Order: sequence, then structure tokens, then C-alpha cells
Amino acid sequence: MTAATVRFATAADAEIILRFIRGLAEYEREPDAVKATAAELRAQMESASPPFECLIAHDGNTPVGFALFYRSYSTWIGQPALFIEDFFVDEKYRGRGAGLALIKRLAEVARERGYSRLEWRVLDWNEPAHRFYRSIGAFPIDKWTVWRVEADALERLSNGGAEITRAPS
Repeated sequence: MTAATVRFATAADAEIILRFIRGLAEYEREPDAVKATAAELRAQMESASPPFECLIAHDGNTPVGFALFYRSYSTWIGQPALFIEDFFVDEKYRGRGAGLALIKRLAEVARERGYSRLEWRVLDWNEPAHRFYRSIGAFPIDKWTVWRVEADALERLSNGGAEITRAPS
């Protein structure tokens, strides 16, 4: 692979982005979890306030990886940050520079915009990713646990129907 090039995605890249999202879901052993469609992604990217941005890495004209991200905020630092929601390189292109090109460009975007840091989540079992991220100076935040409310629980909570239950002590 020649040196990977990285560019910002446009709404016209919705199919490519969805292909990478599906590839990531398959790699993370959740192939049926993807509900997004290319039409939804395209409409979101064309909206007045897109919920995300995306970078695409290329080997020549071939898209080989992506990084989907959005702005977050650190109240403790008092500055915005860049949160990487998805980061993926096609398996046959891993270890050839596309991932590094993507993460370097993300760092440039963060610095250009005055963001204080990059953050993302990685599955505990994904040792290849852990090694790569450590090699660039990233470190895990072990003292935090990600929590989520979704689907029926979100619906109940938003409609006032959730009851407080005591966790076992």
C-alpha cells in the first residue's frame, strides 16, 4: 500500500460509511446490530446540523478505513473534545498505515479546532486495537464504566414510567 490519503467524507459517501459500519459490527461480533441505513446517514450529513463527521482513508482510489466522530465537551477542562464513535480499517489493509493516517488526521482536526483531547471506547477483548492505541501514546481510562439507557427503558424513562428500584447490596 502506498501512503494512505485521508479526506473528509461527504453525504455522497453514505454507502461507503455504512459498509465500514457493518464491517466494524462484524469484527465486534455484532453483525445484526446495525440498524442505520445509507439514506439516513446521507440525510444526516446533508442536514443543517450534522450529528457527526467522518474521515475516509484511501489506498489510491480504494476506501480502506474510516473514523466517524463528533464534538464532545469536558466540564473539568472547560473545553471541547473530539469523540471517536467508530474507527475501522478493512482487515487486508491493517498494519499498512491507514489507521495511523486516520488517527493523525483526527489529532490535526482536534488541534485545528482547539479541542483538548481525543477520546474513544474499545472493547476489552480487542487486543490488536489496544496495542495500536498504546503505540500512539493513548491510554485506557480504567476507573470509568460506560452506562446506557436505550429502547424500552428509554421510552419508559422519558414517559415518567420508570420506577426507582434498589440495587442489591
